[in-house]
Amino acid sequence: MESETGFVPKVTENIAMDSAEKRLNELGYKQELRREMTMFKTLAISFSTMTLFTGITPLYGSSLQYAGPASLVWGWVVVCFFTWFVGIAMAEICSSFPTTGSLYFWAAHLAGPKWGPFSSWCCAWLETIGLIAGIGTQAYAGSQTLQSIILLSTGTNKGGGYFAPKWLFLCMYIGLTVIWAALNTFALEVIAFIDIISIWWQVIGGAVIVIMLPLVALTTQSASYVFTNFELAPNTTGISSKPYAVILSFLVSQYSLYGYDAAAHLTEETKGADKNGPIAILGSLAIISVFGWAYILALTFSIQDFAYLYDPNNETAGAFVPAQILYDAFHGRYHNSTGAIVLLFVIWGSFFFGGLSITTSAARVVYALSRDNGVPFSFLWRKLHPRHKVPTNAVWLCAAICILLGLPILKVNVVFTAITSICTIGWVGGYAVPIFARMVMPEKNFKAGPFYLGKARRPICLVAFVWICYTCCVFLLPTLYPITWDTFNYAPVALGVGLGLIMVWWVLDARKWFKGPVRNIDAQNGKV
Repeated sequence: MESETGFVPKVTENIAMDSAEKRLNELGYKQELRREMTMFKTLAISFSTMTLFTGITPLYGSSLQYAGPASLVWGWVVVCFFTWFVGIAMAEICSSFPTTGSLYFWAAHLAGPKWGPFSSWCCAWLETIGLIAGIGTQAYAGSQTLQSIILLSTGTNKGGGYFAPKWLFLCMYIGLTVIWAALNTFALEVIAFIDIISIWWQVIGGAVIVIMLPLVALTTQSASYVFTNFELAPNTTGISSKPYAVILSFLVSQYSLYGYDAAAHLTEETKGADKNGPIAILGSLAIISVFGWAYILALTFSIQDFAYLYDPNNETAGAFVPAQILYDAFHGRYHNSTGAIVLLFVIWGSFFFGGLSITTSAARVVYALSRDNGVPFSFLWRKLHPRHKVPTNAVWLCAAICILLGLPILKVNVVFTAITSICTIGWVGGYAVPIFARMVMPEKNFKAGPFYLGKARRPICLVAFVWICYTCCVFLLPTLYPITWDTFNYAPVALGVGLGLIMVWWVLDARKWFKGPVRNIDAQNGKV
């Protein structure tokens, strides 16, 4: 079949060649990264990037406060339903294009020769922004959890415990980022091994929390409270509109249910990626859908006093609602905070593994974009470690930018809101470009992989695209009223400036030389 670029790629047959490597050569790329990842290892990294706790835990308190437990609990189900459309659409594309560049490579080829360069440019930068901000969300939330662990370990807020000040919080943020970058300079087998630990850590740890927490709590909320209670908190949030409150209560679910594209970033390093890539995407989405809802239910059933969760004079200083729920449960029964500290450490481990995996994904995207000359000083960021064959320079570039994003922690109280919004809009927004291109492209131009939707692809892609657009819009909304410097959502400004500069760069210069993914193999003879 003739490709949209106008020539028929031919690759020398090799019986021993991996099917995904053969497809990679057909697309014009030589195999440079080591293809040693199994399906389970790829699933582990994909699941670790999504993570069971890291999306739900930091936003649980605010989402619960907007409209009460019912909106939060059922919001997860609604968001899961629409997210599956996105996951299925991406799994089909991944099966056809098993390349490290993933989303932006998909966008270039699916949009065709006319719109391909612009589509890949937009997609690449959205994804890069989202992934690097994603490292920041994990570092911030991980530092927040560590802050609560230190506070409870030293006597609680009421007992004179130590509540880490902003400068120490920033040091923890930077420390986590540097550790993740250092670990990512080793061979991918090290990261894969750690991520296998991660998937068991989260599955076993998640099961322990989901089962133990309601059993330990002296009292549990009724099913009617959890599943049907709807209440606004206008005095705290400033929001009295029920539809608006429900929209904001869904944010925790929308923030948590993405990241499954990590499997696509590793397809050049995965055996049989045209089959195992889609399995990893859908498998990680299935696990997080079930365990995430169970985690939300466990927290909500175990609430002892709703109003006390947000009291700045409570044991956790009103700073971290899940930590207070854990403390109330264990202190109420055992009169100490040891159990809460242990489970908070399990949750902190999830942030650690999640940040490590997102750093892996972010570096792969920067490497792939640099390989195609789409980043300033690309020659630096596309270099691989001579022995480990990992993009070390790209890893440390991502870490440095992430640290810069965290510096306002010293002066601004809404840093996490802004970083979360930037992360979600960039990351999820990057999904929209290839999905839209897949929806409108002529079917004759698409070379299907083992996972193929057939006639169902257009309605599935349509629902997925509309849902992504909605998700990006709601993360631009103010989350607290009245709007002041302390409550203002800075994401629209930051994204507007950042994406505006990127578009100006495109119009003035990049459109003249950026052609999207650059082949590094002679398509006529399969040679470099």
